[in-house]
Amino acid sequence: MATAKTRATPKASEKEAVVKKAPAKAKKAPTKKKSSAKTKAKTATKTKTRARPKAINSGRNALLAGLGVYGKAYDQVLEQFSSLQEQVDEAQSHLTERRKQAEDLYKSLIKRGTAVEREALKALADLELDSLADRSKLEAQMKKAKSRFDDLKSKFGKAA
Repeated sequence: MATAKTRATPKASEKEAVVKKAPAKAKKAPTKKKSSAKTKAKTATKTKTRARPKAINSGRNALLAGLGVYGKAYDQVLEQFSSLQEQVDEAQSHLTERRKQAEDLYKSLIKRGTAVEREALKALADLELDSLADRSKLEAQMKKAKSRFDDLKSKFGKAA
């Protein structure tokens, strides 16, 4: 146990010596560390306060950029829709015009068809189909035509 005391005593004196020397160094060092720690803390808070508005602003700008993309896309869709609507309106007006032309053409064709029908009915009436269907009348007409042909032949034969 005596050895423990002797050992404890030198340690205590070392501690006192260290403590005596350490406070002088400790006073100088902590003041530097505290001041540098304070300045670091101040700069950290300053950078935090400076970085926070920048971060908020950049986040807001990113959101606004996204909204801007949406807005441009929406405007383009509206332009394309209005362009398509104009094309549809133009096509419908052309279609209406063509339908009117087709109706006018159809009416004129009906008029022409009516006129052709009247002419055809007159021509059929002039053909005397009843006389052509009757064989005895047809043979009489053939004899008549042959006699005329013979008369014409004899006239031209005398002249030649």
